[in-house]
Amino acid sequence: MTTKNKIFSIAISLSAAFLSAQNNTVRTFNLDLKESPAPIKIQPTMYGIFFEDINFAADGGIYAELIKNRSFEFDEPFTGWKQPNTKTLSPNLDSGFLTIYSDPSKTNKNYARITVLNNKNYLLENEGFRGIGLHQGEQYDFSFDLENVSGNISAVNASLVDENGKEITSASTLVRGKGWQKYTSVFKSLQTVEKAKLRITFTGKGIVNMDMISLFPQDTWKGRKGGLRKDLVQKLNDLQPGFLRFPGGCIVEGRTLAERYQWKKTVGNVADREYLINKWSTGFPHRLTPDYGQSFGLGFYEYFQLSEDLGAEPVPILSCGMACQFNTAELVKMEDLDPYVQDALDLIEFANGDYKTTKWGKLRAEMGHSQPFNLKFIGVGNEQWGADYIERYKVFEKAIHAKYPDIKIISGSGPSPDGEFFEYGWKELKQLNAQIVDEHYYNSPDWFMKNAGRYDHYDRSGPKVFAGEYAAQSVGVVKPDNKNNWLTALSEAAFMTGLERNADVVYMTSYAPLFAHAEGWQWTPDLIWFNNLKSYATPNYYVQKLFSNNKGTDLLKIESNGKALSGQEKLYATAVKDAKTNEIIIKMVNTDTQSKTVIIKPGTLKMGKKITKISLSAPLLSTENSFDAEPVKPKEEISEAKNGEVSTEIPANSLVVLKVKTI
Repeated sequence: MTTKNKIFSIAISLSAAFLSAQNNTVRTFNLDLKESPAPIKIQPTMYGIFFEDINFAADGGIYAELIKNRSFEFDEPFTGWKQPNTKTLSPNLDSGFLTIYSDPSKTNKNYARITVLNNKNYLLENEGFRGIGLHQGEQYDFSFDLENVSGNISAVNASLVDENGKEITSASTLVRGKGWQKYTSVFKSLQTVEKAKLRITFTGKGIVNMDMISLFPQDTWKGRKGGLRKDLVQKLNDLQPGFLRFPGGCIVEGRTLAERYQWKKTVGNVADREYLINKWSTGFPHRLTPDYGQSFGLGFYEYFQLSEDLGAEPVPILSCGMACQFNTAELVKMEDLDPYVQDALDLIEFANGDYKTTKWGKLRAEMGHSQPFNLKFIGVGNEQWGADYIERYKVFEKAIHAKYPDIKIISGSGPSPDGEFFEYGWKELKQLNAQIVDEHYYNSPDWFMKNAGRYDHYDRSGPKVFAGEYAAQSVGVVKPDNKNNWLTALSEAAFMTGLERNADVVYMTSYAPLFAHAEGWQWTPDLIWFNNLKSYATPNYYVQKLFSNNKGTDLLKIESNGKALSGQEKLYATAVKDAKTNEIIIKMVNTDTQSKTVIIKPGTLKMGKKITKISLSAPLLSTENSFDAEPVKPKEEISEAKNGEVSTEIPANSLVVLKVKTI
């Protein structure tokens, strides 16, 4: 018998005994690990990443630009900028002043006209994103566009100063001639500072125009100029994600159709990308953030590039002509829907089109990627609901599949995991033979534990499921006091066993939201928290990592008394084999306050002696990670099987991953 056949024919008996806190009796579970009636593949996209520009995730976050409102494009053009020695009701003869000029014919329409009347006293400062984070010994690329209009200004002097105004580092750049020119210099930080500021002064008097004032760390992800923040991308890479969904989320829809995310405005020259206010700037009364904008330095090209870096399938989501139904619920008329549909078709061409024969493929190549991005998925709408969505989805589906029949379309069932609109959406989409339906659920930890069997009885012949947004809420949905504690993570782990156990229905899953700036967030909980200097992984992150890093290739059936283990005796389990590593991987979640001892008897299977056990637990259900410490973190131990058996403890309130080599 081959090793492969052995894996599929084995029956592993797991008996778990623990002392009941109520009656001191020993209870035994007999679980069979065996081949399903037909082998079920774990999709490569089973565990992925949901990215939305909320909580300063893009500007001020993963996009490494350190200057806020670098080209004065905010609705309030002075946002982020200060002139400490300039008075509003004064000619400022003893300093100078800045005014905003605009060219409506350009996408990047604003620039600053700076009049220097006393170069000893005029200052221009930028506060960054809740400050500018600097690391000792690291270098930073400073650049700006300048037009010398009049006078004798001979140099632009830039410095980085700490919170007390003390200089950290500086550089002076000579001004050359007339006309718009780009200037560059390099700072080297002599110390680590979380909340520095950029300060600009001038040598000489006169008038200059300035635009695109920018500061980037040189140590970005893959060392790309103007690239992404290295520590944040590394955390994504460590998840080994199967896909990257972008750019959201409700941000796709916009508060109004005019404020929707339009991918064509996010590609091409970075300096020419049109600024847009972020939907989440006024999303919640408890966290109004009027200085939250989108420069689109992180645009669709960069999202595709990041997907490629991570080895993840790109999953772009596009507007279907419906603004956020929680805001204005603005609709484009059906007769005016064609431009929205064309955007979808053009996006596929941008991602996959030949660079010699297609318009959008050529643009991709001009941006630096001549080879296709091999786009396989596209989402139509975010979490729309009702008849208006179904009507528009039909038009998109027909047009996309007429031209690109191999593209898989992701549709949506709305923002709730149940209810009238959820049932309506599923009924209609099933009749339309939809391919993948996106479901969202933000709910209590108790809900997640109780719904581990949610997909056990879904129609196996219907659309596949994308669990596109989920997170346990410790207090309640949209509550600012939600915590990323161990209880929420543990409940998600229990739920995820049900996602994996139903891999023939559930093809894609992702936690949401992904990122949050410690001082710039709008929504909690979130997977990864960061400030201007560092980041930390939440307990929820480590649950995602353990599942994603150990997803395997084939589903194995694991049952107790003929039933899936989905909460009986507060125990949850799923099992897979990994054909690449020749391992059986068992994920077990114990939500009980008592530990359970598990004895694995492999039966006829010839098992290697090495047993890898990865455990994730916490001292208390309320335990959280922080910038100072990560008490909730996986711990790995190696043991040896004795007499062909494995005996291990599943601690109280824990997730345990067992990996056993077969021979």
